[in-house]
Amino acid sequence: MAQAWAFFLLALFSFSSYVSRIFLCSRNGEGLFLCARAPEVPSIVSDKYRTAYHFQPPKNWMNDPNGPMYYNGIYHLFFQHNPNGPQWGDIVWGHSVSTDLVNWIILEPAIEPDTPGDIKGCWSGSATILSGGQPVIMYTGGDAENHQVQNIALPNNRSDPYLREWSKAGNNPVLQPVGPGMNPGEFRDPTTGWIGPDGLWRIGIGAEVNGYSAALLYKSEDFLNWSRVDHPLYSSSASTMWECLDFFAVLPGSNGGLDLSAAIPKGAKHVLKVSVDQCDKYMIGVYDLESDTFVPDTVLDDRRLLPRIDYGNYYASKSFFDSKNRRRIIWGWTNESDSSSDDVAKGWAGIYAIPRTIWLDRDGKQLLQWPVEEIESLRRNEISYQGLDLEEGDLYEIKGVDTLQADVEIDFELTSIDDADSFDPSWLLDPEKHCREAGASLHGGIGPFGLVILASSDMEEHTVVHFRVYKSQKEYMILMCSDIRRSSLRQGLYTPAYGGFFEFDLEKERKISLRTLIDRSAVESFGGGGRVCIIARVYPVAIVDDGKAQMYAFNNGSTTVRVPHLRAWSMMTAQVNLKKA
Repeated sequence: MAQAWAFFLLALFSFSSYVSRIFLCSRNGEGLFLCARAPEVPSIVSDKYRTAYHFQPPKNWMNDPNGPMYYNGIYHLFFQHNPNGPQWGDIVWGHSVSTDLVNWIILEPAIEPDTPGDIKGCWSGSATILSGGQPVIMYTGGDAENHQVQNIALPNNRSDPYLREWSKAGNNPVLQPVGPGMNPGEFRDPTTGWIGPDGLWRIGIGAEVNGYSAALLYKSEDFLNWSRVDHPLYSSSASTMWECLDFFAVLPGSNGGLDLSAAIPKGAKHVLKVSVDQCDKYMIGVYDLESDTFVPDTVLDDRRLLPRIDYGNYYASKSFFDSKNRRRIIWGWTNESDSSSDDVAKGWAGIYAIPRTIWLDRDGKQLLQWPVEEIESLRRNEISYQGLDLEEGDLYEIKGVDTLQADVEIDFELTSIDDADSFDPSWLLDPEKHCREAGASLHGGIGPFGLVILASSDMEEHTVVHFRVYKSQKEYMILMCSDIRRSSLRQGLYTPAYGGFFEFDLEKERKISLRTLIDRSAVESFGGGGRVCIIARVYPVAIVDDGKAQMYAFNNGSTTVRVPHLRAWSMMTAQVNLKKA
């Protein structure tokens, strides 16, 4: 049964856990409080915090995903990697291969700093497959003067299914930061190439020009010799630098991907993704073939209002066209949320979010994302619940799955929309702030409702993924939060309340879906069919102490929420970079 009383504990711990982390207090027979310091938490150096099915190298540092591609039956993923330690530095291009996007084989680094154009590091870039099936990588290198330049690498043997060995072009660097207003230290991260109507290849590169951010545009006949176009693909005075650019085509309402090396169909939109403000933001618009420019559908005065690929711990994403399944897949980097000294002690840092299929909604206004279907091959021991009614204050325990490695899908059906609280548009400027102020313990009209996961038996530790429903002048706005403020008793962690809003037509559809992938120290959630995605890193002490945790569905709003379907699976451990070829 749902336990109405239990939510009182959740609310209580939300307010008291900070104090209890410092002192454990009890009242003696004379009515006085006796306090002792809380016991020491176990070391963060534990394999139990390593993810079981998210991508990460065997050890040491990893950041940006680079050059993902599908070639001759093999998925390739390159990654920014320090082979010498778990902190940034000595960067090479790590390389792994897979046939299913789930299980990976680690190879030797594909690109290492050994030429004048990359002697200070081999930084981010992209892979493009040219006509005739020729793969080519363009990446940023740091030269001896600490200028950022662009280099080319090609595989030595295309018949090798793993493309183990790569050689650098003799004319590297092929692009240098020359031109009026160019900042030589802010010129990096070339996109995947695309072909224009004139048959020439094009790429975009992030740059700072005259103190503004720009996606510079370059053209080439052979992908080796390049010339800069006299205008940028797009630029903005709202920031000084965009990095980790991604530029790709999408067709409204179709979850199929589009190949940039082929003709783009009529009615397609283009997406310009930029990494800025410690997150990945995007604009949807039109690629004007005549002017060779990107024209956003909407130009926002405040860049805080730009939609994000992910509203959590996610950065430097890179997408590619999967020619096998005709879809576009996006990868993103998720950093640790502990300290650098913790990373040194652990010996590793950085994972990637689950690869996601990404497409444009029917209205052409928002990107949608969903975990690639291959990840479902890890599902085992399904449990299901139907017809649950969560009334105000209810907390319903979900049993029968491995709560440390799970895939949970749940639909929340609203029995009424009359009690939705009013929406304040200023919340869009800082949804994290609103998630902090409107946490799961704060009673609302419709919501909060959602999941409590990775909870210790005493609720001292818990992570909450939840929704709130608001009524604006024209539509309903859904706030999705992933609140990790009470996720761990450890000190010195970064534990925010992540959040994002999405529009939802509750007049037509009363069900709000949530899918959450739990993978030890990673919590990755998809709300409203992938309208808002949030990945977070958590380090509960209970994982090390007890090796188990609790999971609940809850409702703390005055409106009853029905759960017509709840399905959950335990997730097997994938073979991620355990084998070396």
